[in-house]
Amino acid sequence: MSASQSSMSGAGEAGVRTVVWFRRDLRVEDNPALAAAARAAGEVVPAYVWAPEEDGPYFPGRVSRWWLSQSLKHLDASLRRLGATCLVTRRSADAVVALLDIVRSTGATHLFFNHLYDPLSLVRDHRVKELLTAEGITVRSFNSDLLYEPWEVLDDDGCPFTMFAPFWNRCLCMPDPAAPLLPPKKINSGDLSRCSSDELIFEDESERGSNALLARAWSPGWQNADKALTAFLNGPLIDYSVNRKKADSASTSLLSPYLHFGELSVRKVFHQVRMKQLMWSNEGNHAGEESCTWFLRSIGLREYSRYLTFNHPCSHEKPLLSHLRFFPWVVNEVYFKVWRQGRTGYPLVDAGMRELWATGWLHDRIRVVVSSFFVKVLQLPWRWGMKYFWDTLLDADLESDALGWQYISGSLPDGRELDRIDNPQFEGYKFDPHGEYVRRWLPELARLPTEWIHHPWDAPDSVLQAAGVELGSNYPRPIVELDEANSRLQDALSEMWELEAASRAAMENGMEEGLGDSSDVALIDFPQELQMEVDRQPVRPTQTPMMAGRRRQDQMVPSLTSSFIRAETELTADFDNISEDSRPEVPSNMHLQPRMEREETVDGGTSNGAMMNGNHQQQNLQNNTRRVLGVAPSVSEASSSWTGRGGIVPVWSPPAASGHSDPYAADEADISSRNYLDRHPQSHTMMNWSQVNSRSHCEFRCMDNRVGSG
Repeated sequence: MSASQSSMSGAGEAGVRTVVWFRRDLRVEDNPALAAAARAAGEVVPAYVWAPEEDGPYFPGRVSRWWLSQSLKHLDASLRRLGATCLVTRRSADAVVALLDIVRSTGATHLFFNHLYDPLSLVRDHRVKELLTAEGITVRSFNSDLLYEPWEVLDDDGCPFTMFAPFWNRCLCMPDPAAPLLPPKKINSGDLSRCSSDELIFEDESERGSNALLARAWSPGWQNADKALTAFLNGPLIDYSVNRKKADSASTSLLSPYLHFGELSVRKVFHQVRMKQLMWSNEGNHAGEESCTWFLRSIGLREYSRYLTFNHPCSHEKPLLSHLRFFPWVVNEVYFKVWRQGRTGYPLVDAGMRELWATGWLHDRIRVVVSSFFVKVLQLPWRWGMKYFWDTLLDADLESDALGWQYISGSLPDGRELDRIDNPQFEGYKFDPHGEYVRRWLPELARLPTEWIHHPWDAPDSVLQAAGVELGSNYPRPIVELDEANSRLQDALSEMWELEAASRAAMENGMEEGLGDSSDVALIDFPQELQMEVDRQPVRPTQTPMMAGRRRQDQMVPSLTSSFIRAETELTADFDNISEDSRPEVPSNMHLQPRMEREETVDGGTSNGAMMNGNHQQQNLQNNTRRVLGVAPSVSEASSSWTGRGGIVPVWSPPAASGHSDPYAADEADISSRNYLDRHPQSHTMMNWSQVNSRSHCEFRCMDNRVGSG
């Protein structure tokens, strides 16, 4: 019996009444908090508190809210079958106050919940324990979201790892995590006669049509998650090592939304994939064994995203490498809108952004392409892109998204260096060699021959005319020429290094304090017209909550933050005028200083949205890069067949004879980032996060890290 199971077995006390606080653990299988409460001899009150105002700018987007609403219905039905009266739901602007009211109204003596590791949750959990413990309530928390707690994975010197590869290697050398827990056989329901529930409203009339489309492709709920896992294990997993890069086919697991909302246990995924790997190893199926290794690596990236956020709680706002605080990002709202609309003139980028708008989903390789284009070609602030992903992805996950965008922007010691631009044309032929993906999401280019599908600007006029493509009319010319973008990027990097060197020299000479770390540099604000308007007034439990008002936006795609009223006006841009468990406590006396050392770079794939799975080095292509055309005068022209309204994009079905792309060889070894560090050794300096003060959650991180039981 594991230490966590032992602690749960000792939780049984006659006559106790326990509130189980559900959050991103919406399942009854392998839920340590629920299992501990059910094993006790008393009553169980399952509860969920909806307090999105506490998340500030990370108010859940439309598709995330749709998934959450469906998952809660599924969870409520499962709990009722186990004997619970219902899932108590509360709408509040303060989750802690709502929990205290539930505890008081039910007469509960215990509160159990599972850990979360993002900074907002760490602060909230600490406050819950302080307030309820003062009320005489026993508060306990458990590990339900990770294979290993962040403070359990340390290097030989007892410090946290600063790169993924040694982190994951250490995890694989540790004892396997405990086997997943079975669902409780029965739950003794508590008396809820004096504990009311609020009706939770996650959508309005304008969103229901688009949300109905999501239901055709996705089935939220923990039992459906289990079916999706079984389908993946018995199907695509065996060829995952070969097919994981193919954007034109269903080659990934599609499990990341289930993992984010906790409908699927990561321990269950780990153990079942391990069993498959052992079986294929015994059979001599080396391809299947390698596929399991690659997929487990994607699980490792999800683990690492929580690990990184826990040890660097400002990673969703600040670059993790010190020199990047000096990078001169381009604050250009026109570029940002064109990227969101899928009107950049680069087919693979545009196809990805239109798929994201229509479905709330992107293949992980396409996430790398569109984010790399955003950061390196357009040079827009990476936080803008991360925020847009948060609002539009079904599997929007703060930790994973922060990891991915930090990686793409060169903000990680083992991330992609910022001075290399990935050519979308070459990426297209690598991940969509037959053009099927582009044709599916860009119907205006559907008739283009494969030879020209990823660079229509080079196609002869006769070919364009035969395909019905009018560049600058029904499909835009490239928004930025790649040669121009590369030159601008090199100038920006030179400026960054000059500013970094000047700051370093000033501090070394002792003449002034220098520019300090990134906590002294103001964040680049999101575009004002796209700021989410959230009603900050507390929501009274006795009233039916009203959806917060929103301005009508100018977009054909969702706004940066959740847009409750979808606008239908189109964009016009003038480019000439661009202006208690085994380790219940996080050790509070740990002063973690990352070790500065060379470690292997990340090259693994991921199915959970972290974008660290792209190739780290361009293939040595023999042909010269074709020169793209200049900036188009306007991108206001709508596609002849794509309007972007209502989330409906016509889908082109490729001919059956087109087949799939050729198998990919193993990922290239990434030596480019090592060379980059050799040229700029100071770039390897991690921020001193003990000095970072970013709102209350960073103050909390330096003061008290407890997420375990009090």
